[in-house]
Amino acid sequence: MFNLRTSIAAKLVLGYGLLGIASIAAVSLVFYSGTIGVIDQNIDGKIMAQTERLLDNVGKYRRTKLQAEVRRQLGDGVDSDREIFQIVDADGTPAGGNLGSWPVLEDAQEFVTATVLRNGRSAPARLYLRTLSDGGTLIVGRDLSEEEAVREVIWRALAAGACVSLMLTIAGALLFRRSIAARLGEIRRTAAQIEEGDLSRRIPVTGNDEFALLNSDINRMLDRIELLMEGIRHVSNAIAHDLRTPLSRIRGRLDDALRHEMSVPTLSTAAHDAIDDIDDLIRLFERLLQIAEAESGMRGSLFERLDLGRVVADIGEMYEAIAEDSNIQLTVDAPDSLYVDGDRNLLASAVASLLDNAIKYAGPGAIIHVRAGLHHGEASIAVHDNGPGIPAGEHDKVTQRFYRLDKSRHMPGNGLGLSIVSATATSHGGRLVLEDAEPGLVARIVLPLAG
Repeated sequence: MFNLRTSIAAKLVLGYGLLGIASIAAVSLVFYSGTIGVIDQNIDGKIMAQTERLLDNVGKYRRTKLQAEVRRQLGDGVDSDREIFQIVDADGTPAGGNLGSWPVLEDAQEFVTATVLRNGRSAPARLYLRTLSDGGTLIVGRDLSEEEAVREVIWRALAAGACVSLMLTIAGALLFRRSIAARLGEIRRTAAQIEEGDLSRRIPVTGNDEFALLNSDINRMLDRIELLMEGIRHVSNAIAHDLRTPLSRIRGRLDDALRHEMSVPTLSTAAHDAIDDIDDLIRLFERLLQIAEAESGMRGSLFERLDLGRVVADIGEMYEAIAEDSNIQLTVDAPDSLYVDGDRNLLASAVASLLDNAIKYAGPGAIIHVRAGLHHGEASIAVHDNGPGIPAGEHDKVTQRFYRLDKSRHMPGNGLGLSIVSATATSHGGRLVLEDAEPGLVARIVLPLAG
């Protein structure tokens, strides 16, 4: 059962039922008007025409000729079992016709429907009463017994059809409610399972209706939530693991300084070392905050139309001296008029991170080529080096926070560079793509062009 006040399914069923009933009533009214209504109009037209012909035949209402014409009409055998003719004097005395009783109206010249006595039996009739010049009344009409029978058959048919339609409407409304309740039940059951801690549960998607589209949207949202929760768990574990070493090192150095002779040089050296380690921790947290800010979309309101080629050219120019000091050949190809909507600082930081990684891991003597341009109809920033590259099986892992290849663990860093780049690309509606260059690696940021 469901509560009419709170259940949307119940309200939909009620609305569907009322709409069905209103539709049945409207169809019945149209059908009745198109049958009985037309029949009634035809009868009135025939009676009126018959009256006018009768009066035209007798001239100026001469009583003797009118009575003769009425007798002729009743005796011609043409539809005489249904025709009604009656002449009534001014005092109410019958002066000819086939009625035993009739309605009495003063100044009559109108249509009435009444029960009359005709040929010894009562019958419904449609009558037209016309006042004559001598004060009498001419009644012309038609027996409605057959029309009443037709009317009754039509009413029964309409009532039966309405009952069947109403039952089908109620059945359809209940099936409709059951279908909605079942689809909503799937969402509620999945939500309950997720609430219990099973983030892998998803809502079944069947068909291509509105519920299927809604379920697909919810499932994508759940995928995103699960990914973020996994990221949080991974970050928590990684932070706990990665902070232990620098904090232990800081504590060890300070403890060592206290255990030995506490001279000014010793304490100064220990303090500077501790400050350097704390600065490394601060930079670590700043990078984590940068990732969180990019993933949250908080800076979306700061997006502006910018020339991506100009951004790449500026960062490339900054790194030319660093590459030269590391004995690395750096070339930059950044044509103008490559427009995207984005945050200049975030995109510049992403390009800088890719160049940092390329210079760090490609090694002395390497060649690095940075290019901005079009890639399959989208804007692209590609950083290509001929260094050792990244194994294909590790491409998806290196964008995770704190993940580092075994061969690079001896190098300084915290494994957040590519995570920041990936988060920045995603926040701009794009993606980070890693490709084997054989030898080396191509790290490509793909962004949608400005609309």
